[in-house]
Amino acid sequence: MKVSEIFSKSILTKTAISGFEYCINPYVGCSHGCRYCYAGFMKRFTGHLEPWGEFIDVKVNAPYLLRKQLKRAKRGIVALSTVTDAYQPLEKTYQLTRKCLEILLDGQFSVNILTRSPLCLRDINLFRQFKKIEVGFSITTHDENIKKIFEPRSPSIQSRIEALRTLHQENIETYAFIGPMLPLDPQKMVAMLEGLIDEVLID
Repeated sequence: MKVSEIFSKSILTKTAISGFEYCINPYVGCSHGCRYCYAGFMKRFTGHLEPWGEFIDVKVNAPYLLRKQLKRAKRGIVALSTVTDAYQPLEKTYQLTRKCLEILLDGQFSVNILTRSPLCLRDINLFRQFKKIEVGFSITTHDENIKKIFEPRSPSIQSRIEALRTLHQENIETYAFIGPMLPLDPQKMVAMLEGLIDEVLID
């Protein structure tokens, strides 16, 4: 895995994704290595020759930029993240997502998080303080063997379910994003998610 520290020119970006005004991507690239990831198009803008999933650029100045940009930003919902996973393993070291959340909390911006990683549980103390926040998990199958083929370095499905359970018990608004739909048993999927989420999104 090639890891580079970079200085970005912007971190709070307007987005055309329905339901959100802004997005924040603290990293370029993702170590989960999902075979189907649409975000591979980012290579056109980075100059990376490595395969998608084999490099990560760390936007080390992200918190500084965010604080600066929020001074001029109109209210809106911020999506974390749209072309990376804000809670991939390097977040344990750099804590850029946590620092950005602290800044968003200062201004009580609404936040929507989509991840595959139970590392997000680290930030429950911040989630509790937001007036409006949703935390969702991408769950593409109920079968761990299928997951290993298509999402080779991502956290297990079961760990995502347990993280959803913890968030739900903490009264954090939660959802599951089912997409892409890999081979799955609908009944087993429903049984896994039943009682843990406030919304299911299917793509």
